[in-house]
Amino acid sequence: MGSSSRGNRPRMACEISVDRIVAGRAAERGDTLDVYTSRELPEGSLAPDLTEANVLRREVLRDSIADALQSIGERSRDVIAVLPDSSARVVLLDFETLPAKPQEAEAVVRFRLKKSLPFDVEHAKVSYQAHVSGKGVRVIAAVALTSVIQEYESAFREAGYNPGVMLPSMLAALGAVDADKPTMVVKVDAFTTSIALMDGSQLLLFRTLENSRGLNLTGEQLAEEVYPSVVFFQDTYHMNIERILVAGLPDSESFNVLQNQTGIAVEELVSARRVANVNGNLPRWRLAGVLGALAS
Repeated sequence: MGSSSRGNRPRMACEISVDRIVAGRAAERGDTLDVYTSRELPEGSLAPDLTEANVLRREVLRDSIADALQSIGERSRDVIAVLPDSSARVVLLDFETLPAKPQEAEAVVRFRLKKSLPFDVEHAKVSYQAHVSGKGVRVIAAVALTSVIQEYESAFREAGYNPGVMLPSMLAALGAVDADKPTMVVKVDAFTTSIALMDGSQLLLFRTLENSRGLNLTGEQLAEEVYPSVVFFQDTYHMNIERILVAGLPDSESFNVLQNQTGIAVEELVSARRVANVNGNLPRWRLAGVLGALAS
């Protein structure tokens, strides 16, 4: 989650999900992909979770990462690793002030996180960004057990790559969002439905809900899940959401249903202009995490 310039960020990103690896390389201008590929993972290779072991077949994951990244053709071994949303927790925190010294600020953030986590924060990796506003400081914190991070990091290193930046999938995907008007971003995967509300550069709400329907979620079912967040946003900020960006709905009819149910314009999170051609049968939404990680 640290800020860096386009010049020193990796040009490759690799997303790990329960059923496949997706890898991509940024074009020179940084907001599009010029090469991308995917590799299916055998069932039982991965079990994304906050508190339990995630990587069940380490050699399979390592080899799939190596195969996907080698096919990209980038000389550098540096890569942004995009992890399943189920393996990390993202929390928004508000403070009146934060200490100027990074170590002291992190201690304050960790203290506030204690009540928000199902595990001991002392055994976790914490990364955060702080934004000063008129009312104080808004912190976006990403937290995962150190043991879980080490599982993924080891797989990349054993494959011969350096995962210098690691991001949960939804946070990564937000890097591709231009929220010049109040925008809801919805990302569906096999286990979770993640919802973010943005206005300009401000992240106003972030929720990750359990998704028991997997990738078969319909537009009507998704509308039921996002509606409470729409009401919360309107009541809290006295603004209307002007568009919804979605990744993970199965077909255009589901988009139409979601738009009709919410009364808000619905668009694909990954637009056609950001990727010239989709590899084989890989739907464009599958590239959301990789594209956002490289475009941010």
